[in-house]
Amino acid sequence: MEIYRGRAPLRVSFAGGGTDVSPYPEEKGGAVLNCTIDKYAYATLKVDRNGRGATSVHSLDYNLQVHYDKPDDLVYNGELDLVKAALRVMYPTGEDGRPRDSLELFLHSDAPPGTGLGSSSTMSVALVGAFQRYLRETWTPYEMAELAYRIEREELGIKGGRQDQYAAVFGGFNFIEFNGRRTIVNPLKIGSDVLNELAYRLLLCYTGTSHYSNDLIERQQKSYADREVNTVAALDATKQLAVDMKNELLRGNVDEMGRLLDQGWQLKKQFTTGISNPQIDAFYDKARAAGALGGKLVGAGGGGYLLLFCDFERRANVARAVNDSGGEVVDFTLVMDGVQAWPVRSSS
Repeated sequence: MEIYRGRAPLRVSFAGGGTDVSPYPEEKGGAVLNCTIDKYAYATLKVDRNGRGATSVHSLDYNLQVHYDKPDDLVYNGELDLVKAALRVMYPTGEDGRPRDSLELFLHSDAPPGTGLGSSSTMSVALVGAFQRYLRETWTPYEMAELAYRIEREELGIKGGRQDQYAAVFGGFNFIEFNGRRTIVNPLKIGSDVLNELAYRLLLCYTGTSHYSNDLIERQQKSYADREVNTVAALDATKQLAVDMKNELLRGNVDEMGRLLDQGWQLKKQFTTGISNPQIDAFYDKARAAGALGGKLVGAGGGGYLLLFCDFERRANVARAVNDSGGEVVDFTLVMDGVQAWPVRSSS
């Protein structure tokens, strides 16, 4: 029995989200600014090379276990579909078309889907990492990100862009450019003083609600395709904002983050309907009144995690306002590592 484990970090998105969603990057080019955090998705793969192709999947977060005897059992029905898609794309088969090994998968994530931290895409990357070690492939980081994109976006048909897969693979603070199907990851050399100050001034807050990004992204795509003026203008300005925020950080101007995050949030709400709602608006307004200089939902919108940038003297006030509003401040750290995978020694 062989065991391999993959781990990929979740991310917070600072600016540019939405400009990585087709068809905008193909037509105008997109850009995002994000950084990975110390919350992870894990995929553990137990391999029996003497097996007959049966597969078991255990979701440790939901205490769910399913078993598939043959490839025809991998039907998309809303139950662990992401894993089924990964198996369809990466599971090696023999000459008879049947999987050549038996696999047992164990999945765990520090954040559930629907929180805006890119957890589904990050799990795809963790799966790719585990399979890379199992298959002894030499995929480059770009190939790994594109494979995770293919699993989630093309095979499974979940709407979305490319920033989450690339963030999880590369890790760290990145300015990522999307030009058609060509992606360029630019790691940012931000000084430790700036990073430490930024991390101290940021609060990551769970709003108590989740979201289903597929519908929001589909509406955004339609609005852009219909050339709705507000949507097109907001996406153009959002791409420029990612450039501006990157430049301010490289110059060490941390104080500009509050203003730029708020500007980005106001733009994001113009992408399509449903990005925000009265509950999220009230939550944000109370945080601002308590001392937050700006902030934004870190996902497609509708709920999940809110990232706030605070006046350092009023940081505690903002945290109390979040709790009083029914939210929860979540401890996190910016991290520079991307996907990792390793063999696990077994005593059995």
